[in-house]
Amino acid sequence: MKKYLPICIIIAGLAVTGYGVWKVMDIGHKTEQTLDKAKLAAGKSESSKKEDFKPKFGEAVGILEIPKINAELPIVEGTDADDLEKGVGHYKGSYYPDENGQIVLSGHRDTVFRRTGELKKGDQLKVKLPYGSFSYEIDKTKIVDQADKSIITLQHNKEELILTTCYPFSYIGNAPKRYIIYGKPI
Repeated sequence: MKKYLPICIIIAGLAVTGYGVWKVMDIGHKTEQTLDKAKLAAGKSESSKKEDFKPKFGEAVGILEIPKINAELPIVEGTDADDLEKGVGHYKGSYYPDENGQIVLSGHRDTVFRRTGELKKGDQLKVKLPYGSFSYEIDKTKIVDQADKSIITLQHNKEELILTTCYPFSYIGNAPKRYIIYGKPI
């Protein structure tokens, strides 16, 4: 029995690694498919009106561009696990650009928001939706505890874009903190 233990450990390790690689590739494929749909949705801007914009859960609604890290990410309505596998999730109840409120977009740190730690104050973010393109400048970043509920206020006093992801970026498992990026309209 002792001589088979190392072989069993190696096989188990290969199985876990294989599953991890498959999962990352699968999410990457879903994100690419959703990006194609998001480009179609965002490309309607010449004919779409803001009043007609009523996205359904799980639907690709637009694109988040982050020029500094050369990222073009699909925005999906909703933040369920299935939605976040497709791209950046728009938090239910938060606003959209040009609605004078808090816009909350969330994504996984190991997929769509893998390089957000490279962003600094002054970097730009762009949200493309069927009714227009909107630019934001990063105002500040912050790290909070995962249980901190003070970030998402859903305020309706001024427009602000908030990106949220888990932190630390290289953490394995459920990360204990959240990385928050605040953007103001420009």
